[in-house]
Amino acid sequence: MFTQNALIDSQPAVETCAFPRTEETTDAAFKPSYLFTPVEIGPYTLAHRVVMAPLTRLRSETPGDVPGDLMVEYYGQRASPGGFIVSEATTIAVTGRGYLGAPGIYSDAQAAGWRRVTDAVHAKGGLIFIQLWHVGRAAHVEMTGGEAPVSASAVPFEGVAFTKDGWVPVSPNRALRTDEIPGVVEAYRLGAVRAKAAGFDGVEIHGGNGYLVDQFLQDGSNKRTDEYGGPIEHRARFLFEVLDAVISVWGADRVAVRLSPATRFNGMSDSNPEATFGYVAKQLNRYGLAYLHIIEPRINGNEEVSEGLAPVATEHLRAIYTGKLISAGGFHPDTAEEILKIGNADAVAFGRLFIANPDLPERLRLSLPLNPYDRSTFYGGDAHGYTDYPFYGKGS
Repeated sequence: MFTQNALIDSQPAVETCAFPRTEETTDAAFKPSYLFTPVEIGPYTLAHRVVMAPLTRLRSETPGDVPGDLMVEYYGQRASPGGFIVSEATTIAVTGRGYLGAPGIYSDAQAAGWRRVTDAVHAKGGLIFIQLWHVGRAAHVEMTGGEAPVSASAVPFEGVAFTKDGWVPVSPNRALRTDEIPGVVEAYRLGAVRAKAAGFDGVEIHGGNGYLVDQFLQDGSNKRTDEYGGPIEHRARFLFEVLDAVISVWGADRVAVRLSPATRFNGMSDSNPEATFGYVAKQLNRYGLAYLHIIEPRINGNEEVSEGLAPVATEHLRAIYTGKLISAGGFHPDTAEEILKIGNADAVAFGRLFIANPDLPERLRLSLPLNPYDRSTFYGGDAHGYTDYPFYGKGS
């Protein structure tokens, strides 16, 4: 089962604390082996299986949502020879914006900014996919150009968006008309085109965390009665139309999908998540994708809410999905080794550890101490808590 108890509210937590500079230690006896074996991802060979997860940091230059110098430095720091990065969620249209400072890929200036980022990653011998994103109903009109946020259905929920006034309640949403959906699909395709011009190595479609694709997939948010609602075969139609559009630009082996089975983040729910996501995984087998990326339900948004819960979603979908699987959510070095050893995942994505440790792969390979992360600097701000985490042995 994917489900779990005691999930937190959808509002991201913000802690106030001084930026810590003491180091967390790792188990001196821990010596990773599976994490540091090569793996094929689409047409690429990764030197190791320590993946940088997509991490919303809200440091693009505004107005314009353009990646600037800070983002170039940040991604360049975290690139490694043969390593793999998935970019932070990147909006495909003004109407898909929900977080001030999140970058976009709907303008030429944004693509040019991202080109500097991808050049920095490639200069370090790394690979980077862009994550394409439309927040759907998780938005405020201040971010969408005054337009009401759109979703599969007009289902109210108590979510938040990030604006110039900080975290604020989302605006009332409306259901996309059937005749509007092709235009949204086209925005994904155009984002994929610009991503190619920006020098990315591939594309990951964000289908999780209660954003637009997920809002179509799960029946708690999809109450439609047309060809995009009802049974899962219809609710998944939007995802597969987006997938087909992106594949038309990149080819299937450079495209991936990210899902979050059983998440409650952003007010999500589904009456039968095992059936819903099992169906999607089975259908994805037809494509020959680069990988399928799974967020474990022990993570709700940016919070680990069930310490010790096994990676149940990946385990369930591993029995269905025949391609490469990346698992994310609450992993530590030892649990990452374990899931790779038993074969339920082919690589593991790390988020918070990568935020605080730009040289995370090397630290894990050598079992070196880890910098602790400072949650109060996760969202927005300047270099503090972003590009000033030290590399091992180089001080602060």
